Parts: sequence; C-alpha cells; structure tokens
Amino acid sequence: MGLDIRIPIGLMFAIVGALLTLAGFVMNSEIYRRSLGINVNLWWGLVMLFFGLGMVFFGRRGSATALTTAESPEGLKIEAEEHRTGVEVDTKTDNK
Repeated sequence: MGLDIRIPIGLMFAIVGALLTLAGFVMNSEIYRRSLGINVNLWWGLVMLFFGLGMVFFGRRGSATALTTAESPEGLKIEAEEHRTGVEVDTKTDNK
C-alpha cells in the first residue's frame, strides 16, 4: 500500500490537540486553580497539536522519498546476495 503509520497517528494527535487547545481557550479559568493557575488543557493541547502536525509532515515527506528495493543500491546488493546464496529463487526463470 504505501501508507505511512505516522500519517494516521499524526492526524489523531492533531485532532485531539486541537480539541484540547479549544477547550483551554473556552473553559472557565477557575478550574485551573488546582494546577497552580496553569491552563493545562491549552498547553498540552498545543504540544499535541504540534506533535501531530510534525508527524503528518514527516510522514508525507518520508513517503515521497522512499525507494523500492530495485531502486536503492542497498536493496540491489541484498537481492544479489540472496540470489548468490540460494535464499531467493528467481521465479521468472524457474519453470516449475
């Protein structure tokens, strides 16, 4: 498929972070008295939002630059070694 796991996880973090940030702006400041007056929803919402957006960004960036085994030098070297040792049989020339 080619779906990078960072994209859906990043979207989840970004959505939850946006909801927490919104709750931090909307809620009454009296509820933060127990947390020394720190708006925990706002700050953790922003952290989760930026973390999620970062994961989506790097997931999209990494998916576009990924090389297949046939395109990368490391992949070609591994394929040649597998053919040489007999671990992998070439199905194109095998007439079973």
